[in-house]
Amino acid sequence: MNQTPSRSQIFMVQLVVLLMLCFIVAGAIWYGFSSEVRQRVWTDLIERPGGPLRFRFILQPVMAAIAAWVDGLKDAKLGRSPYFWTILTRRGERGGRLLEGLITTARVILLGLVMDVIYQIIVLKTLYPGEAVVVALLLGFIPYLLLRGPVARIARWRMRAPTK
Repeated sequence: MNQTPSRSQIFMVQLVVLLMLCFIVAGAIWYGFSSEVRQRVWTDLIERPGGPLRFRFILQPVMAAIAAWVDGLKDAKLGRSPYFWTILTRRGERGGRLLEGLITTARVILLGLVMDVIYQIIVLKTLYPGEAVVVALLLGFIPYLLLRGPVARIARWRMRAPTK
């Protein structure tokens, strides 16, 4: 990241990480990690795109993709290594690059947590906090993680291409 994150950005990241940790701990305490719980999680995940609030399965990945586009273009202009590849292979840069991604996607992840809790209360009539974290990350961070590097590569390739 070429600029220092603001206090509000750092607060948002801290809030999202704290909420996710609390949700994971609460889910583990309430439901555990049995094979029945894992089966329910996957069954619920498969059924969610067809239920109420299904627009979030489009909204959140689109928001994450837009964020990945913007950051990927910045990476290309700055000549930085691809995001996901750097996270996988460069231990020294991993933490800083993950923090960049969290700063960018914190609002999307928070939106995902809130929307999934609302969905669970309306449709499932109960709360599975661990599932809310899984859904929020699948819809709000994974698309960002997968798209930022390819966007940077394509932008870098286009910048190098000779103009006619």
